[in-house]
Amino acid sequence: MADEQPIGIFDSGVGGLSVLAHIHQRLPGEALLYVADSAYMPYGCKPEAVIQQRCVKISDFLFRHQCKAIVIACNTATAAAVHHIRASYAFPVIGMEPAVKPAVFHSRSKVIGVLTTSATSTSDKFNRLAARFSQHARLIVQPCPGLVEQIESGELTGSATRDMLSLFLQPLIRQGMDTLVLGCTHYPFVSALIREIAGDDILIIDTGAAIACELERQLQNRQLLSENKTASIEFWSSGNTEKVAPVMSRLWGDKVMVKNLPY
Repeated sequence: MADEQPIGIFDSGVGGLSVLAHIHQRLPGEALLYVADSAYMPYGCKPEAVIQQRCVKISDFLFRHQCKAIVIACNTATAAAVHHIRASYAFPVIGMEPAVKPAVFHSRSKVIGVLTTSATSTSDKFNRLAARFSQHARLIVQPCPGLVEQIESGELTGSATRDMLSLFLQPLIRQGMDTLVLGCTHYPFVSALIREIAGDDILIIDTGAAIACELERQLQNRQLLSENKTASIEFWSSGNTEKVAPVMSRLWGDKVMVKNLPY
């Protein structure tokens, strides 16, 4: 395993770009290969077996492209497939988990809202996580059907997205939430709108920075960190690249070329 090999990052769509940004900022010398499984998004309403099948296909694609590590930049995909993928490869496989532990630590009221996809909210992995901390805080889990699709279409500030977020957030605010966990990698892209609705007193937590730190730690332990100062980033999608590329470019903050994932 050479330290100049790329790191693979994948998500059901464009949401994982929020994690990619943290990784690129912390490890600018690492070559990165990002896959958006746009043809099959959202994962949040699909059966676990379907999600796992897609994760295996994409992981095989990243393995064939000689990636030295994989980051599953999706909470739903992690819950469905991380154990299977880790058992299949010898290199590091980093998964996502809603940041409940730091939320419990930082919350003053010990009333914590967690925004998730429907699939994450019902997964065994998430429910085990929630159960571990339920004695220390009140966790109010709010599935957000339709929000991923809004973000995938680039609707980050419009009235429809605002109304949707208000519907999800107001019950949490009324119950005294002071800390909000973004339990999907898409949701940081609407954090400004969440802030407008929830107010400045609410602490908003996402896990992108922590994932970048964990990735660095695991690569360092295996002596796989790149010594380059800068490196390339490739973008791939299983969806219509002509439709996906403008949204990716907007979220990434620069024009990107998106290659077509062949399956």
